[in-house]
This record gives sequence, C-alpha cells and structure tokens, in this order.
Amino acid sequence: MNDLTNPFVTRRRALRQMACGFGYLALAGLAQRAPADVANPLAMKTPQFAPRAKRVIFLFMQGGPSQIDTFDYKPLLEREDGRKLPFDDARTVANTGDRGTDQRVLKSPWKFAQHGQTGRWVSELFPEMARHVDDLCFIRSMHTEGVAHGPATLFLHCGSTNFIRPSMGAWVNYGLGTENANLPGFVTIAPSLGNGGARNFGNAFLPAVHQGTAIGTAGVPAKELGIRNLTNAGRSSAEQRRQLELLQALNAEQLKLNPGDGELEAVINSFELAWRMQNNAPGVLELAKESASTLALYGIGEKETDDFGRQCLMARRLCEEGVRFVQVTYGDNTANPRWDQHSNLIKHADHARAVDKPVAGLLTDLKQRGLLEDTLVWWGGEFGRTPYAEKNGTGRDHNPGGFTVWLAGGGVKPGFVLGETDEFGHKAVVDKVHMHDLHATILHLLGLDHEKLTYRFDGRDFRLTDVHGHVVREIFS
Repeated sequence: MNDLTNPFVTRRRALRQMACGFGYLALAGLAQRAPADVANPLAMKTPQFAPRAKRVIFLFMQGGPSQIDTFDYKPLLEREDGRKLPFDDARTVANTGDRGTDQRVLKSPWKFAQHGQTGRWVSELFPEMARHVDDLCFIRSMHTEGVAHGPATLFLHCGSTNFIRPSMGAWVNYGLGTENANLPGFVTIAPSLGNGGARNFGNAFLPAVHQGTAIGTAGVPAKELGIRNLTNAGRSSAEQRRQLELLQALNAEQLKLNPGDGELEAVINSFELAWRMQNNAPGVLELAKESASTLALYGIGEKETDDFGRQCLMARRLCEEGVRFVQVTYGDNTANPRWDQHSNLIKHADHARAVDKPVAGLLTDLKQRGLLEDTLVWWGGEFGRTPYAEKNGTGRDHNPGGFTVWLAGGGVKPGFVLGETDEFGHKAVVDKVHMHDLHATILHLLGLDHEKLTYRFDGRDFRLTDVHGHVVREIFS
C-alpha cells in the first residue's frame, strides 16, 4: 500500500521520516555554534623594527624597458653610434660561452635633458615623470638573474629563476598582515598569464591565505577589471550570510577532527574574508566616486592613458584602505611583452605615453594626500636592454647585467642616484645592486629583516632572498 495514503504509521515509516528531522536538527545545531576559533593569519602584525614604509605599490613594466633610453643617459652612445665593438652578449654567453662578440652600437632615438633642482637626466619619453625627479630615488646599477623573460620575471617576483617559491607580495603579507581586515593584504592588478603566470603572485609553501588576490588579467580593458565572483545576484545578503554560517559551522567540526590542518584553516579564513570583501571591495574599486580633477590627473578618459590610469588610481584606493602590497602590471599575455622591443625600439614611445601620465598622477595624488611618506612606490622591469642593436637590426636585446629602477616615498632619499653602469650603459660597475639586494632593502623599509623573515618547509628555513642579499642603506633618507 502507498505510504502517502496509509492512515497507519508503521515503525519503519516513522523512523524513515524522523531520520530526516534528525539531520535537520543536527545542521541547525551546528549552525548555532560559533565558527572555529582560528586566529586570522591576515591580522595586522608588528614589524620586526621601526618601519619607514607601511605599504608598497609596485609598478611592473613587463618586458624590460631600456635604461639607456629612459633614465641612464650615455653620451658615448651618440658618438659611437654605428660602430662595431666587442660586447659580452648575455644570450650568446648563456648559450655558447662566447664573449666579446662584435655588435653595432645603437644610440637612443630620444633626447635627454636635466630636470628638477637635482638636475637628473630623463629622456623625452617621460615628460610627466620628469617633473617628479626630485622625489625619485634612482638605482642605476641593478643586475639580476635570467636572460629570458620567464626566469627573470620569476626571479623579480620570487627570488628564484626555476624553483617554486613564494612571491614577494606573499612574503610581505605573511610578515605584516593587512591593515584592513575587510580586504586582502596583497592585490595584483591585471597580472600577466605568461612568464610565470600565477606563480608571480602565488604563495608556494606559505599558507594559501597569503597568495595575491588578482583583479582581472593583462589584456582585459581596465573598465572591466574586477575580482571574480565578488557579487552574487542570485541570493540576498541575508541568504548568503546564512549560507556562510552553515559552511563555517561544518568546517569548524572538520577542524575539530583535524586540528592544525593549515589548508582547512585557510579555507575557513578565505570564506570569512570573501564575505567581508563582498561588502567592502566593490566600493573601493568604484572609481566613479573620484572627482573629475582626480580622474584627469591619471589620464582617465584619454585614449592612450585610460587603461593604466585606472589601474594606478585603483592602486591608490587600495593602499588608502590598508592593502599592504599592490602590484600594477603594464603588460600582456604574449611571448614578447610590451616593453620587449627586439626589432622596433621606437615602440617604446607608445608604451611610455601609456604609463607616463598615470604614474606621474599617482605620485602627485599620493603626495597631496600625505600617503607618499609611508608608501613605497617601485617602478621597473625584470631586466634592461643592450646598448647595441640586436642582430644589427633596429631593436635591443635583453640585458640582465645593468639596468635602472626607481623608488619613491617610503623612507628613500628623494632626488638621489645610486650606482652607475659602464660608459655604454651595458653593465653595472659602481655600487652594484643585485635583485636580492633590492628585495632585502624593500623588506627592511617595511620593518622586516630579510634574514629573519623565514618559513620552515621540508626541514629547511626558507626566505625571499635565499642565502643572499644585503640592505642598501645608502638610499635611506
């Protein structure tokens, strides 16, 4: 007989129906319990010593802008233009070991001039940044590891060319946490999918909560950039809150059975952070709240500068809200990134126009708001470029042996220059600064000792700088 029409309730039927009720009661009971008592790993931490900077904005010029066409003026290139001279070509040395190969010297297509009270040399590629030279601290003696984009980009971000290591932003997040519990401590805006991809903002063996939160990817128009799945149009806020509470209660029970499970703890914290971000991040990323004059300052609304201008303004808003490390990538997802001019050096002008006004606007905006004092702005690529024409053509090859980066704010000397390359701008020769040294220095400015910021994994204490690096104190204000 059909149970639905049977007026008599059998013992078997009663038990079957009550079982569903038992399950409901169990879930209801779990939902009433407090979530697992897991310390928030993103909670703000005390620096190891007094910091000069609280946060970092890294403006990554993917592909390697040419130092001798931007900030490292070399008059000898003009005098020797066209001559065949012996150079140690990085690719040739790496592939064959041959040194002293004859190469044709290639002068810069752009004129240089001195700017500011300090008289720093800047090419005509960057007229807007040139107005800020008295705030910039140039390091003209950088050198790094990796001849190709992949290993050099990984080394820039992770301190290693091939091993899977945590990214610098993840180390900062691990060491300091976030100033705002409603936002992640490390955000990367429009990261490239190539040359290391997600490893460049990954956590590797650090707890998963320290990986970077990506806002879009390279190549996506800045107007469309956002955090995936940040909103849920299908459920109300109250429904989503109840859903979260149930998930957290279930996870709490799992954690009781598996105490010390780092991945599970990361999941619990990620759910909580995601909920808080849903209620806070959209407002932070909403640029329409800015004044017309601020939008114009960044070049927003202008065809050539709109994209990068939006990214730079987004970075300022994130830092203003307490995000520790924000990376803004000017790049794409191709095999030859934007600044990678092997056969058409003149394309540097297009990329310079795209970033010059937004970067200058960011510096102006930070300074006007009093944020530049404790925000370190870092501009640079994974390596530089050669002073000779690649294959006697019209472009420059990769050059990890000598290039320029600049820093601003956050406790560095304004209007200062450290180091020199040789007379052709090929190799760093005076006060050389390795990428490990730059990493150690930036961590120091944040109040972190690069030798003590370690994480034990597989029986070994790891750090961003491995067993290398020294702090470049000469640039401190």
